[in-house]
Amino acid sequence: MFEYLDLNGKKRGSKRQRLHLWRANGIQAMVTNKVHRLDMCISHINAWNSGRLAFDGFGHVLRGSESTKIEDDNYSLCEFTTGKVYHCDLNATYNIGARYFICELLKAVPVTEQQYITAKVLECEKRSTCTLSALISLNAVLCA
Repeated sequence: MFEYLDLNGKKRGSKRQRLHLWRANGIQAMVTNKVHRLDMCISHINAWNSGRLAFDGFGHVLRGSESTKIEDDNYSLCEFTTGKVYHCDLNATYNIGARYFICELLKAVPVTEQQYITAKVLECEKRSTCTLSALISLNAVLCA
């Protein structure tokens, strides 16, 4: 599973940034080729708000100078509204993984039942707002 990042076309920026995008595109192509050789599938997930939303479902996170608990403007850490401090990449990874499983779970459900489920779990209506807590809520609705 990959974040869906638009790495095609002409990019502006420093040489370092363009080289980084070129390398990221090459890594994704290499992994895709190896995975297809093993008869597995690749899925690209919407990356919008994955690091900005807290995986526990309590809204936006505070990073760097926005936070009161994090010192030295450390942007690799984020503070949740509940006061917990986590690593930003770990938070985003939880949300991206949850979005993948929400997508796969909703594919297997008929459309009429999907409407009932999205009425129960409002976060599943927009994929860019799905978090790990939405996956947990969705699982509870599907099991009931």
